Amino acid sequence: MSTTMTKRKIAIEIAERANLTQQEAIDAFQATLDVISDELASGGHIELRGFGVFEIVTQKSRIGRNPNKPTVTVTIPERKVVKFRAGSKLADRVQKLQK
Repeated sequence: MSTTMTKRKIAIEIAERANLTQQEAIDAFQATLDVISDELASGGHIELRGFGVFEIVTQKSRIGRNPNKPTVTVTIPERKVVKFRAGSKLADRVQKLQK
């Protein structure tokens, strides 16, 4: 089982692969995350061909139950959520892990 890849670990890996200082890589990675977040927050979607698509979808309202009081129902309101669909290249790489 692999370890969790944190933002800092990703930035260090970027620095090594792109021949950047760690601070340059951290700044570039943070800027990338900011651009993605801003676009999604404005209702847009992000398409990274081969990697995947980030988009905002509306989750319909639904009835929920408290596990401690199963007879009591509550309405969970409609909300916006981020959805990610893996692209073909990413999906292929993940499939190879299973073999």
